[in-house]
Amino acid sequence: MGNEKSEGTKSPAALIDDPMNYLSREMSMLKFFRRVLFEATNPETPLLERVRFLSILGSGLDEFFMVRVGGLSMGIDNDKERFYFEGMTPQKQLREIRKEAGKIIAEAHECFYEMIKPQLDEAGIRIHHYDELNNAQKSRVDGYYKEVIFPVLTPLAFDPGHPFPYISNLSYNLAVVVEDQEGERHFARLKVPGSLPHFLPCKKAAYDPSPRVKNYRKHDFVWISEVIMANLADLFPGMSIIEAHPFQVVRNAEIELQGLEVMDLLEVMEESVRRRRFGSVVRLVVSSEMPDSVLKILVDNLNVESQFIYTYDNPVLFRSLSQLSQIDRQDLKYRQFNPVLPEAFQFDRDASPEQFFSVIRENDVMLHHPYESFDPVIEFLHNAAIDPNVMAIKQTLYRVGHNSPVVKMLLQARRDYGKQVAVLVELKARFDEESNIEWAKLLEQEGVHVTYGLLGLKTHSKIALVVRKEGEHIRRYVHMATGNYNHTTAKLYEDIGMFTSDDAIGADATDLFNYLTGYSAKENYRKLMVAPVQLRDKIVELIHQEIAQHKKHGDGRIILKMNALVDGEMIRLLYKASQIGVKINLIVRGICCLRPGVEGLSENIQVLSVIGRFLEHSRIYYFYNHGEEIIYLGSADLMPRNLNQRVEVLFPVENQDMIRNLRDDVLEVYLREDLKGWRMQPDGSYEFSSAPDGQDLVDVHRYFLINR
Repeated sequence: MGNEKSEGTKSPAALIDDPMNYLSREMSMLKFFRRVLFEATNPETPLLERVRFLSILGSGLDEFFMVRVGGLSMGIDNDKERFYFEGMTPQKQLREIRKEAGKIIAEAHECFYEMIKPQLDEAGIRIHHYDELNNAQKSRVDGYYKEVIFPVLTPLAFDPGHPFPYISNLSYNLAVVVEDQEGERHFARLKVPGSLPHFLPCKKAAYDPSPRVKNYRKHDFVWISEVIMANLADLFPGMSIIEAHPFQVVRNAEIELQGLEVMDLLEVMEESVRRRRFGSVVRLVVSSEMPDSVLKILVDNLNVESQFIYTYDNPVLFRSLSQLSQIDRQDLKYRQFNPVLPEAFQFDRDASPEQFFSVIRENDVMLHHPYESFDPVIEFLHNAAIDPNVMAIKQTLYRVGHNSPVVKMLLQARRDYGKQVAVLVELKARFDEESNIEWAKLLEQEGVHVTYGLLGLKTHSKIALVVRKEGEHIRRYVHMATGNYNHTTAKLYEDIGMFTSDDAIGADATDLFNYLTGYSAKENYRKLMVAPVQLRDKIVELIHQEIAQHKKHGDGRIILKMNALVDGEMIRLLYKASQIGVKINLIVRGICCLRPGVEGLSENIQVLSVIGRFLEHSRIYYFYNHGEEIIYLGSADLMPRNLNQRVEVLFPVENQDMIRNLRDDVLEVYLREDLKGWRMQPDGSYEFSSAPDGQDLVDVHRYFLINR
C-alpha cells in the first residue's frame, strides 16, 4: 500500500505519478458509509438517532447504487482522469463494490435486528410480526387494510396474456405465487404503496407504566408488507396463495446532459426524470427464503446481472426507518436546542427594513448554522420585498425543499409589491428535479423572471442579491453561503453564510447573474472565485503561493474543509506542497482520494472526517500566507464536477475578527486532538479517535452548541 517503506525510495515525482496514491472514489464513499453505520451501532448515540442513521445509510446506499454504480455499469468515467485511481477499472470497482457494499448492508441488518430492535422493544417501541398479534390487534390492522390499503393495491399478473409488469425504481414489492382451481400456478407482482407508512400501528399508543419508559407513550407496530401478505386472499379470490416474498429494485438514475443541444431545458429535465424510472436494474434485494423459481422470473424479466443481486434474511427497507426516528420520544433523541440569533440582528422584529440593511452596511455579518438561526436569511428577503427602496432581487435556488419560506418571500416581493425578481432555479439538482420544476413553474406564473441554469453546467452556488436605492446612489446587498436556501436542512446541516454590502462583491454578484441569465463571457471577477470560469486557477494559484511562502519563510499552512476531495490536479498540488514541508490539514466529511502520511509524499498531510448529529456541509479554504491570512467560503468541493461542470462561488472573508473566529473558533476546534472524529490512515482506512489518558473526547457539535 501507499505507506510501505519501499515507496520512500521512489523519487518525489514518481510518488506523485503513482496511481496507487490516488484512492478510488467509490471505495472511499463506502468507507464513509461505514462511518455512518458506526453511529448507528454506537451505544453513545441516542436510540432513535441510531435508527435515523440507519435510515440515512439506506438513502445514501440507494443513491450510491443509482448514480455511482449506475454510471460504472454504463462504462461512464465521470472523473476523466489520465489513469484509474488505484489502478481500478470500472469493472474492477464493480467487483469490489459488490463485496464491500454487501458486507455493509449485512452488518446494517445485524445492527437493526440484534442491537436496535431489542432496545426499541425495551423502550416501549415494538415492531411485531403479523402472526405475533393478538385478535384485537389483527382486527385493527385488518380493518385498516380493508379501508385504506386494499383500495390502492394493484396486483399485476404475468402470463401469456399479460406482459411482465414494470417495476419502478426504489419500489418495495411482493412476488406472489397463486394456484388456480385446476392446480396451475401463476406469478403476480404487487407493489407496496410508497405513500403509506411502512410501519402500521397495531394498537393505540398508550402510556407505559413500567419504570423504563414511565410517562412516555408505548408504540406497537407491524410491518405493512406482512399485513398485505396476510390478506392476499382478498386480492386473488378463488385462488390459493402459495407464497409471497418481498423484493426491492434500484435502477440506474444517472442523467447525462452534457453535450446535448436542446431548445427547452425544462422540457428536457421533465423527460429525463421520466426516463430515470426506466433505468437498468443495478440492485435487486431479495429474501433468502425466495425460491430459485421465483427469483429466476425476476432476474430473467428484469435483466439483472448476478453481481447486482443481494440476498438477505428478512431484508429491511432502511429508508423506511425514518418513520420510526420521527416518533415523539425526546428521551431517545438528541437534546433539543434553539438556534441563537446573532447579536447584530437582535432588534425588534417590527423594525423598518432600513434598520436591517443598516446592520449589513455597517459590517459584514456571518451566520454559522445550525447553531445560529436561519431566520435572518428569510428576513433579508422579507425586508427586500417590503422595502420601497429595493429595486430588484436576484437569487439562485438549488435545493429549497417543500413549503419554502424563501420562495414565499420571492413570490411576495413580486406578487404583492411588484418588485423585479429574477431567480435561477437549478433543474438539475439531483433527486430534487421534480420539486424544482414545480417551483420554477409557480414562480413563472407570478411573473418572476426564471431561468433554469446553463446546459451542461449545474448551478450549485448559493447567492442572493438585493439592489437598493439609497439617496442618489445604488447599493447592493449580498448573501452568500455554503449551504442551500432550505429552512429545514438549515437546522440539520452545518453551514456558514455571510451578509455583505461590499461594493466589489456586489458588482461581482451582478456580473455573475448576467453570466447565468444572459450571454456574459466575463472571465475576471473582482473578489469572487467562480467556476468554471476561474475558480480552479485561483485555488491552484493560492496553493502555489503557499508553497512559495513556505520556501521563503518555512511557515506554510493550509486548512481545507469540504465534503469531498477527488480532483486529481488538486491532490497532486497538495502532495507537492507536503513534499516541500507545508503543513496541511484536511477536514473531509465524505470521499477523500488523497492518501495522508505516505513517506516522501504526504507526511505533512492529515485527514479528518467528522460524522455526528449534524451533517458537516461547509467548505472553508484557509491559507496562512505568512500571516496575511486568506479565507474563502463557498459551495465548491475539490471535485472535477464542481470545478469543471458546475457554476460554483467561493467568496472571501476579509473582516479580521471573522477570520480570527473561523481560524480559532471553528477550524482549530475541529483539529483538536481530543475531538471525536475519524483520522485517515496511509492505507485509506479510518481510525476513530481515542481519548488521551484522563481526558474525555470532545463532540464537536456539542461543543459548538455549548459555545454559541
